[in-house]
Amino acid sequence: MSETVLDVENLTVDIPIASGMLHPVRGISFSVKKGETLCIVGESGCGKSLTSLAMMGLLPKTAQRRTDKLLFRGEEIGDLPERQMSKLRGGAMAMIFQEPMTSLNPAYTIGDQLTEVFRRHVTRDRQVARDRAVYLLEKVGISSAASRLSQYPHQLSGGLRQRVMIAMALMCEPDLIIADEPTTALDVTIQAQILHLLAELQDEFDMGLILITHDLGVVARIADNVQVMYAGRTVEEGPVGAVFDEPAHPYTQGLLRCIPVPGKTKRGEKLGSVPGIVPNLVGDLEGCMFRNRCAYATADCDTAGEQLVELPSGDHAHACIRSLADRAAIDASSKKAAE
Repeated sequence: MSETVLDVENLTVDIPIASGMLHPVRGISFSVKKGETLCIVGESGCGKSLTSLAMMGLLPKTAQRRTDKLLFRGEEIGDLPERQMSKLRGGAMAMIFQEPMTSLNPAYTIGDQLTEVFRRHVTRDRQVARDRAVYLLEKVGISSAASRLSQYPHQLSGGLRQRVMIAMALMCEPDLIIADEPTTALDVTIQAQILHLLAELQDEFDMGLILITHDLGVVARIADNVQVMYAGRTVEEGPVGAVFDEPAHPYTQGLLRCIPVPGKTKRGEKLGSVPGIVPNLVGDLEGCMFRNRCAYATADCDTAGEQLVELPSGDHAHACIRSLADRAAIDASSKKAAE
């Protein structure tokens, strides 16, 4: 059985703002094993990126993080001092950010930035660090790797910069990589190349990978497990096949209706949508946060909790108080009334 690299239980992030206390992450739990890919998906503003920053200890100073458990390789890191946490970041656990141009320092060469990571966490030897940088630039598909070391970020294309970020994340052979929407700023062709590269490298280096994204097409291609977030909470989780083939939460169902299906979606046909907007998460929160956008909402949803309920399969859970049978009956009744 693969080793569990990261185990998170009841992660909460609160941020004080002028109008009150903002609750962008509200009790998230998950685990990732070596060689496994977990995709965290949801609309913009659902708390995905703050979840990743909370795991890396990179939240804004005003943010308040709480967890019942935050284990990395079996050791609690939730209360580590910053000095010890900084030894983990970039070494045993690494992060790939959304926009490489703002993550890479424009004043330093690619070589300086790659070798700095290695010399900080592994060895001070400049030649060993340089050889490692050249090896990884070649590994991520950058030609003339040795000559690239003297270039600056602005001299590279967006796709090459993102490949450099991936190489930087791999410099110290981490056990876990967190990739926060690493393909959002790239065109479709380059997106596919980067995702294929990440999957290949993960398999080769046997890393755990957490991929933050709003692109369900990406999730379908590379995920092992999926965590669907809405308004700071997990509303559905499970193996990618189960979540895509039998989505159980109304929000997940709505997201999947937004995707055109080859062979099924007709030319000119309107794609599905999830009506409404994400609710305000400031102040006291009660009930299901999706109720104002949900076709199945009842008065009970105003006070219902948002606890995950396991489906019969045992590894697939969702956070809706209405049973699948109840909702299927409502759908059948609505369809009959429309005929």
